[in-house]
Amino acid sequence: MSINQIIAHELAVKIHQIEAAVALLDEGSTVPFISRYRKEVTGGLDDTQLRLLEERLGYLRELAARRTVILESIAAQEKLTPDLETAILAAQTKTWLEDLYLPFKPKRRTKAQIAREAGLEPLMQAILANRQAVPETLAKNYVNAEKGIENVAEALEGARQILMETLSENAPLLADCRQQIWAQGVIHAHVVSGKEKEAEKFKDYFDFREPLRKVPSHRVLAMLRGRNENFLVLNLLPAEDEERGHASCIQKMTRELKVGDLTQPANQWLAETARLAWKTKLLPRLELDLKNQLRDNADIEAIQVFAHNLRDLLLAAPAGAKVTMGLDPGIRTGVKVAIVDKTGKVVATDTIYPHQPRNDWDGSIATLAKLIQQNGVELVSIGNGTASRETDALVADVLKRHSDLKFNKMMVSEAGASVYSASELAAKEFPNLDVTLRGAVSIARRLQDPLAELVKIDPKSIGVGQYQHDVNQAHLVKMLGNVVEDCVNKVGVDVNTASVSLLKQVSGLSASVSENIVAFRNENGAFKNRHQLKKVPRLGSKAYEQCAGFLRVLNGDNPLDASSVHPEAYPVIENIIAKTGKSIRDLIGQTSFLRALNAENFTDAHFGVPTVTDILQELEKPGRDPRPEFKSVEFKAGVEKIADLDVGMRMQGVVTNVANFGAFVDVGVHQDGLVHISQLSDTFVKDPREIVKAGDVVTVTVTEIDIARKRIALTMKQGKKIF
Repeated sequence: MSINQIIAHELAVKIHQIEAAVALLDEGSTVPFISRYRKEVTGGLDDTQLRLLEERLGYLRELAARRTVILESIAAQEKLTPDLETAILAAQTKTWLEDLYLPFKPKRRTKAQIAREAGLEPLMQAILANRQAVPETLAKNYVNAEKGIENVAEALEGARQILMETLSENAPLLADCRQQIWAQGVIHAHVVSGKEKEAEKFKDYFDFREPLRKVPSHRVLAMLRGRNENFLVLNLLPAEDEERGHASCIQKMTRELKVGDLTQPANQWLAETARLAWKTKLLPRLELDLKNQLRDNADIEAIQVFAHNLRDLLLAAPAGAKVTMGLDPGIRTGVKVAIVDKTGKVVATDTIYPHQPRNDWDGSIATLAKLIQQNGVELVSIGNGTASRETDALVADVLKRHSDLKFNKMMVSEAGASVYSASELAAKEFPNLDVTLRGAVSIARRLQDPLAELVKIDPKSIGVGQYQHDVNQAHLVKMLGNVVEDCVNKVGVDVNTASVSLLKQVSGLSASVSENIVAFRNENGAFKNRHQLKKVPRLGSKAYEQCAGFLRVLNGDNPLDASSVHPEAYPVIENIIAKTGKSIRDLIGQTSFLRALNAENFTDAHFGVPTVTDILQELEKPGRDPRPEFKSVEFKAGVEKIADLDVGMRMQGVVTNVANFGAFVDVGVHQDGLVHISQLSDTFVKDPREIVKAGDVVTVTVTEIDIARKRIALTMKQGKKIF
């Protein structure tokens, strides 16, 4: 099958849908653009299908390119047979392709090659051909001091090396053994002798066994980290019964050599050759292959978990355009204060010292109250790091002492704030602001609009993944980049307030063009309509096509420019206006009227029912934000550290991370607790994301506390998620 046919089969869609999507991708269209504005062309492929298509397309094209290189290499060696060419052309995985290429792959001079050069391959063939012959007798004819074969033993060893290499390069045999070990094999981890105390955090793996096919990604990555830190030794056993597993694979090799009656001298020699080939050639190769496969599978799963959590965090509810105070808690260095207006502009900064060693509690309250009153602060955003609960108590005291002040407070994750503060981007954005205060600005803004602020930070620093530094970094960066792009385009961007960091995630916009948009905006004032974007330097027709529908112009010349309707589809609305006799302003927001319209009545050669349906839905509420309504959490008073917890204590918390084995919840004690998957619900849960996602506010009960290991076990059973 062709690449397009393979993908169509895997996605269970029609070939013309794949062909259309591939053509659009090759033309430079992005996944968000195709999924939103080219539904008629692709037959309605959604963004999830398109991302899978994009990934498989890349893999299969790499496979095809490698296939071509391999065919050319074997042909140059004049060893390409019709059967081999057919097998290579049919290979659908890189592993199988490389197995087929193994006998022909240029390699360092091996013992088998030396033996061939000494003329010992006919001896190997003679032993295979005559099972009743005594190998030592056959080998006498191959002793040749001039070729380095001094005696019979050396001749037989050379023949054995040739046969062992042949077996180790037998693609079907490799595949058969690999499949068997994957199905029956066991990963065994044990602690390095003498390192039991140092390796305490890996205690669960001091003597651990689990079937290869069942071990989940988080355990694989934990064991690999333990191995990389020289605390654990990892072995791969061919089966739970190790000896039987080895024997089974050796038996496959003896069958390959057609070893029968072991009373025949040649068969005895061949059986020993098979055993040695397994021990020294095939087993080490397969162990490496399968460990790599285990790691690759764990990487993929862990990256997907990270991507899900990142998506949930980026699409978390925004507090909206409210004057917000950001507090970056600290003890000796003080609490950094920054106030931003409704647009995110910094209007005031300060540093207070309510904690040790100054303990200026009253002075800090007076400073905060004055700043809140002077700037009309509506929200106070408190970073959840060191001294966060103490700072939260300080803000609560401000409310208590100054009842005339009306504001809400909320704890937010400050993950990545310090990374952003010290970045070149932050220095460029706030050249005159001390690096310590930039974190407070980020904490304030991420409450106003998490998406707009978090796109400035490397996704790996946001703190919603596990083992993010252990997995394949190239794959991680690509996957997380896709998530950010999808989220930004799903929400849409206000072109008149967006930062360069946000704009460059919009479909079709590069970093340089995004900078040009901001420069154009600064020089000419706010954009009045989307058409003005065409005046931005280097924003060509293709970029305009890709980005226009995702950029919003609020309160501009055309109300449609504030919607997700693409300018190319404005003629559809003109048709609706003509046929209904209503103006655009009469149509917008008229839900009952719009839902009564038949989309088929407004289609044409370019825009079908899917696009017209989307347009009618958008007219109901132009520019609607797909993110949920903003909610806050109240941590339990008096509970500020693990030691303050008691088993049975019931409290609210915020889900910070969701893994395949459960969810981590911040309950305000500077250490997330774990709700194991078995504790998420009174009913069976297959996937934790069926119950919770990052950012959810939940009610939990403490079931276990381990202060020494900083572990908190929680349950959500007999409790309901708070929406």
